[in-house]
Amino acid sequence: MGNLLQVLKDKSSAPKIDFFVNFEKAAPTDQEKEVHARVAAVLVKAPEILQDLRSYTGAGEQIREAIANPKSEQHQDAAWQTVCPSVILLRKFYEYALELETSLCQVLTVLCSPEMTALQHLEQEQAITKQFAEILHFTLFFDDLKMNNPAIQNDFSYYRRTLNRRKMEEVSVQAAPSSGADLPDDIANRMSLFYANPTPMLNTLSGATEKLLQENPHLTLENATDCFSTMASVCRVINENPAYFSRFENKETSLFCLRVMVGSVILYDHVHPVGAFAKKASIDMKASIRVIKEHHQRTESLLNALRYNTKHFNDESTPKGTKDMLSK
Repeated sequence: MGNLLQVLKDKSSAPKIDFFVNFEKAAPTDQEKEVHARVAAVLVKAPEILQDLRSYTGAGEQIREAIANPKSEQHQDAAWQTVCPSVILLRKFYEYALELETSLCQVLTVLCSPEMTALQHLEQEQAITKQFAEILHFTLFFDDLKMNNPAIQNDFSYYRRTLNRRKMEEVSVQAAPSSGADLPDDIANRMSLFYANPTPMLNTLSGATEKLLQENPHLTLENATDCFSTMASVCRVINENPAYFSRFENKETSLFCLRVMVGSVILYDHVHPVGAFAKKASIDMKASIRVIKEHHQRTESLLNALRYNTKHFNDESTPKGTKDMLSK
């Protein structure tokens, strides 16, 4: 209860940020190396996951033909043979989410430890800060791609219905048994819950954060929300300050920082009891929205993420000025 009351205290302003995080080339210190190596082994798979998701076409046509021709074994088999490889991919995405959940907990255990303030952690442990940013960046990308591809949920729903029917008919379901298409019921159930969520990766990470705090009393809710709000402020200030963003070698890093800022805001909003939009929150929401709008390039999805992927935007406590800024 004490931790919750501390979090709910009035914070008169967002953290004052006056340092640069090298999101391009931060190298681990000796103290960071062990955790950094474990997390890097997971993050190296992220580009392949996003590419597979980006190119996911699904079995929509074959499924429609099977539904339209329920008595045609040819159409039923064609749909089944097409959907099984898709399910293998969906399992791959889901299992990667579990790996990323573990990596997030490893990163937050470092960045939220009470030995230093959130600002000190982000400034002095920049390699792990960079990995936290990469997790948030991946999460926004993954969820955006998933939300814009209805074939994912349609394919998995059809797979489960057909699998149940084939079991009832006592038809062999060992199509490509070594491929992983024949999912155990417990994994299939968890995958159903995962893909039923409009933002499954964000939901996984916010749940992992809450569980981490529950199981580790020395990591308080205040530690976590301070970390998220400070990360959001760091990314905002980097985009506001030409002396900072001009140091990046790749122009895309500026947009990377905006995505990380939005991811930090959303994660804060999911775990903080009153969210990121309340006046007492330690995030300058108006400044955050302003810097997104001033970027001009490919940022509408970020504004939509703040509108639709947060928990508290539509709360009565959200200032009218903030709602107006996001509504325009």
